[in-house]
Amino acid sequence: MSTLDLTPPPGPVVVKGPSALANDPRRFLTLTWTMAVLEFRLRFFGSVLGYLWQLMRPLLLFGVIYLVFTKAFQLSSGVPFYSVTLLTGIVLFTFFGDATGGAVSAVVDRENIVRKIHFPRLAIPAAVVLTALFNLLLNLLAVGVFLIAAGVEVRWSWLELPLLLGYLVVLAFGLAMLLSSLYVRYRDVRPIWDVTLQIVFYGSPVLYVLEKIPSHQLQELMLHLNPLAPLLQQVRHAIIDPTTPSAAAMMGGWWHLAAPLGIVSGLSVLGLLVYSRQAPRIAEDL
Repeated sequence: MSTLDLTPPPGPVVVKGPSALANDPRRFLTLTWTMAVLEFRLRFFGSVLGYLWQLMRPLLLFGVIYLVFTKAFQLSSGVPFYSVTLLTGIVLFTFFGDATGGAVSAVVDRENIVRKIHFPRLAIPAAVVLTALFNLLLNLLAVGVFLIAAGVEVRWSWLELPLLLGYLVVLAFGLAMLLSSLYVRYRDVRPIWDVTLQIVFYGSPVLYVLEKIPSHQLQELMLHLNPLAPLLQQVRHAIIDPTTPSAAAMMGGWWHLAAPLGIVSGLSVLGLLVYSRQAPRIAEDL
């Protein structure tokens, strides 16, 4: 008579969850789009003014800052189209803050579906960034109205805008992947990133222009270490005022752009690697 072998298998049995893309890029793209559209619609569901509430936040911040820095501190002195420059900077930074800040707890906030449903985990931070991009594109329509009202001329250099926005989206997505994966294990990420966003805001030429900084060394340091600084400078040069120096000119040559591009690329690769490694264990860690 044969006996039943009750010997446990060697080592623990590890059941891994779905990977970042779950070997199905098409499903990842479809799910990302669906989640982003649903989140965008739910945000304004039942609201009478709808999208106008989303537009009010950057406009109100712009109004307060514009009054303070034009009347009290005179930062607009000698700066052509300062109002449009300020509004554009606020709108772009609002996207950066919404995309990265919203992604921090995105995975944890969706714990129920993460535990129960098999889907590409990367769709979660991607949907957060895509939703923020929807808001950015709508806000840019308001910026366009201000550009025309301020007398800014339409130029061929406006064609740089998609490339500049692509640079910003890649930066935000890289950080979104990194932050959302780290937050699953380390809840200190939220307060740390909130403080970091404030530092980045004041360390970027949003409220001021780089030419107003008396130290040329400090200008170059900001442009080389803060990837948002060359973006905002180039947007100002290409979209608003062609008489202002480009990011490359202020950095000392086109080859210096390798520094911010390297930071953006490095953060994107790091974010993808960390998220891909964490993705199969997200449900377990939650």
